[in-house]
Amino acid sequence: MPSQEQESVLDLSVLSSQLLAEPEVLQRARLFVRFVAGLLPESAVSLYTLAEDANSTYWIPKATFGEATIHEETIHSESGLLGHLLVDPSPILRNRAEIRREDYPHIDIRKTLVSLCYLPLLHGGTLAGALEIMSFEEELSKDAIVTLQPAAAVAAAAITSAQVYEEERNGTLKSISRLTQLYDLEKVFSSTLEMAELLPLIASKFWEILEVQAVNIWLLHPDETIELMHQVGVDPTVFKGQILKPNEGVAGTVSDNGESVCISDATDPRLVQRNASGPELPVRSLLVAPIMDRGALVGVVEVVNKLDGGGFDDDDLFTLNSLNDTASNALHNASLLIAERKVEILETLNAVSHEITSTLNLERMLQTIVNAPQAVIPYDRAALALEQKGRFKLSAVTGLTQVNTDAPEIAPLNEILQWASLSEEVIHVRQREDDPDSDRPETRAKFKKYFAESGMRGFYAKPLSDDTGRVGMLCLESSDPDFLTPAHVEILELLASQATVALRNAQMYKEVPFISVIEPVLIRKRKFMAMEKRRRSLILGTAAAVVLFLVAFPLPLRVDGEAVVAPLRKAQVQPEFEGVISKVFVREGQSVTHGQILAEMESWNSRSALAEAQSKYETALLAMNKALAVNDGAQAGVQRMQADVLKVDVERLRQVLEKTNLHSPIDGVVATPHVEDFAGRRLQVGDSFAEVLDASQTIVDVAIEDTDSGLLNAGQQAVIKLNSYPMRTFHGNVVVVSPKATLSHETPVFFSRVAVSNADAAIRAGMEGRGKIRVGWRPAGYVFSRRPLLWLYGKLWSWVGW
Repeated sequence: MPSQEQESVLDLSVLSSQLLAEPEVLQRARLFVRFVAGLLPESAVSLYTLAEDANSTYWIPKATFGEATIHEETIHSESGLLGHLLVDPSPILRNRAEIRREDYPHIDIRKTLVSLCYLPLLHGGTLAGALEIMSFEEELSKDAIVTLQPAAAVAAAAITSAQVYEEERNGTLKSISRLTQLYDLEKVFSSTLEMAELLPLIASKFWEILEVQAVNIWLLHPDETIELMHQVGVDPTVFKGQILKPNEGVAGTVSDNGESVCISDATDPRLVQRNASGPELPVRSLLVAPIMDRGALVGVVEVVNKLDGGGFDDDDLFTLNSLNDTASNALHNASLLIAERKVEILETLNAVSHEITSTLNLERMLQTIVNAPQAVIPYDRAALALEQKGRFKLSAVTGLTQVNTDAPEIAPLNEILQWASLSEEVIHVRQREDDPDSDRPETRAKFKKYFAESGMRGFYAKPLSDDTGRVGMLCLESSDPDFLTPAHVEILELLASQATVALRNAQMYKEVPFISVIEPVLIRKRKFMAMEKRRRSLILGTAAAVVLFLVAFPLPLRVDGEAVVAPLRKAQVQPEFEGVISKVFVREGQSVTHGQILAEMESWNSRSALAEAQSKYETALLAMNKALAVNDGAQAGVQRMQADVLKVDVERLRQVLEKTNLHSPIDGVVATPHVEDFAGRRLQVGDSFAEVLDASQTIVDVAIEDTDSGLLNAGQQAVIKLNSYPMRTFHGNVVVVSPKATLSHETPVFFSRVAVSNADAAIRAGMEGRGKIRVGWRPAGYVFSRRPLLWLYGKLWSWVGW
């Protein structure tokens, strides 16, 4: 414990300067507990601060030094001796005999506790915290406690000032965070103009910022009622789609008078009435604020129950009003988009109306009715069935120019449309979950099957009728059950009325005799005669110039076909007798010359026979020379004859030895793959060792169809485009036209063989491409229309046969 000599250590000026150097509570608490622990060796020192919330007061351990462990982040205010300080903020000192475990239940220690002391940290008469001292060696004296009180007072002032600083800083940070959130809201709300996307964004952001159980957004209708358009969180007291009249409920009252409401008392009659149904999560606290746009009410926002269990206050209401100001701008922009779309819808409807009323072409009108409204009505498919002699025929479907009612994807639609045509009322069926929402069991069963087959979830059918009877049935369907809004239904009503009149007129017009033949001519004539004279003259002059060009101007006529490269000359290298290849001197793709040795066959037997014959021949010569030396003419003559026979045998064997080398018969390129692998292989007479191709010039076979073969002649110019060289064109001349047709893809073709120079050996046998052969000059009209003219001539000949 500190003695009189140690009192000099308690230099409060030094301690104060050290505490003031640290701005935050945590650093000051750590510094102070180290300071006290330095005065009391073999002790554990802890510092606690007091904190409050809406429900309770509790201690928060800020710093600990020594062999003591605190596991809890918050300690109940009445825990152990700390609870006594709240009642009587005076120093508490207990030594070994007086200490009980209940005095410090929040601390774990492994040593024997000798003394336990709690010093209150008082500032201006207010308890700011507590200093806890645990001694494990010597008992603490009251004098030591008195000595530490001035330092505790300094620490209390330092801790209190640091708390004030942190509160101001946190308040500033909270304000900055609030401004940042508002700025973020501006950006988030401005990211979309779609009302369906904007309402969930607004609700979710309000929910995140205010940290509440639920947020409800009500929008105003023209009849001054409000409807719950979106809800985030859980509020069982209301439901999406609920409509309130003015002064009905809290939200209805706010929509009527435009004044914000903050209800934080759960016993308020307005909340009691709202919770009358006994929900599992009743409303305990409620904020309701109007959404105003330029002085006009747009809607109402409800904020239900704080997540921390507390009640709302004026600050929360101010925050909600600020958020509403931001949301109102976004809702205003979204409403402008909706208004613009309404204008677009009206313009599209006007265009569709003009389109279907400006023509009497029934097919064109049907396609317009089922396709054009898709620009403003989000349906997946529309269909129109026309009444013909008491029966309805499916005549048009979105995206189809021809309707086949037996097609798998069309048959269910045709069946359901035939069934719907029996009704003279509008049929509107939707399936949001398992069953369609229809009152009639028959309708539910039929559409449940149809929706399962087609993948649709919404169906709308409108009869087309006038004073004379039914014209047809128009239906729209979508995979979204709510694809039609009231505005869309209004558009369909107008479209159906106009379509009925237009379809009736078109049907009557179509009954005029030969109208289908005369109408196109009359339309074109009317359009032509309605032009300015100068423009008509220009068109006629242009037409005359085009005719003159087609008749008098010559163009080259070409025929084309698939082309394949074939070598002009090739030769097979074959052994003249059976043997084994011992060495190969060339590889695939290597250029060779005439007579060049390509490989060598095993020749041990041939060499031995040649050596033996050569030896006999030389022996006969020696014997002849010896007989001449002794003047034995008869013997010399015999040996001369023997030497001549042996010489012929030597020459024969030398030729046989020479044939063991395989030579190239022509200049060219070795075309046999992996020819070097022939080493060690036995070949029979007639077996092929290698193939040599002469690549200096190639033949390209161009397959010409039978209809064009009569134009081919030798000597005609040709151009070849090979797939291997897409940017290069090869020129040549036709040398031969095959006299016999060959089937290619079940079509007879004649090969026009074109000789093409290949000096750089770029063209290789087997390459494919396309070739064109110039067969002469013809008038431009004949060149452009030759094939259709030949086809027409063939048809006429098959009919008339002249």
